[in-house]
Amino acid sequence: MKVYQAINEVSKAMSAAGIGKDKRNQGQGYNFRGIDDVLNALCAALTRAGLVILPRVTERECVERQTSKGGALFYVTVRVEFDLVSVEDGSKHTVMTFGEAMDSADKATNKAMSAAYKYLALLTFCIPTEPSPETDADYTTHDVAPAADQRMAPEAIADWLAYIDGQETVDELRSGLVIACDKAKEHGDKDAYAAFRAAGMKRHKELEKTK
Repeated sequence: MKVYQAINEVSKAMSAAGIGKDKRNQGQGYNFRGIDDVLNALCAALTRAGLVILPRVTERECVERQTSKGGALFYVTVRVEFDLVSVEDGSKHTVMTFGEAMDSADKATNKAMSAAYKYLALLTFCIPTEPSPETDADYTTHDVAPAADQRMAPEAIADWLAYIDGQETVDELRSGLVIACDKAKEHGDKDAYAAFRAAGMKRHKELEKTK
C-alpha cells in the first residue's frame, strides 16, 4: 500500500522544514501555528509525495453562548474524517479528528474545520516547530569538498534563481524554493543552496512590500 510510503515522505519533508509558532494570540499571550502556515508548508510536500487529503464532516454541534458584554457567541464542535489517499495506487488510510471554535458571526464552523485539519496534519506528519538538525543543511557544516561533477551546473543555478525571482505570490515562492533547495541538496551543492535561500528571502521581502 503506497499510502503509508507517501505519509512517510511528507513526514520526512516536514521534519526538514518544520513550522514555527509565528502567530501570536493577543488575548491570552501565546504563540501558535496558524492554518495558513500549515497549508503553505504542506502543499509542495503533499504534491511531491503523491498524497491527497479529503475531509468529511460526520458530526457537527453548535451551541449559542453569551459574551461577557452580552453578545451572542457560537461555539461549534465538528468531528471530521480525513481520507489520506495515494494517487499512485489509490490506497487509503482514514484519520479522525475533532475541531472546536467560537465566533460571534458565521465563521465558527469554518474555524472548527480548520482546527481539525491543522491538528490532523501536525499529529499525522509529526510536524516540529523547528527544523531537524539531522535533516536541515543549515544546522551543520562539513569541510568535505564535493567532487566537481556533484555541483549543480551554473546554467541550472541561473535558471532556478530566475524562477525564484519570477514568482508572483508568497505561496508560489515557498513551493518553488523548496524544490530548488531540494535540487541543491541532491547535488551536495551548499553554495547553490545558500544562493537559493538568499534569493528566496529577497523575493519574499519584495512581495511583502507589494501587499
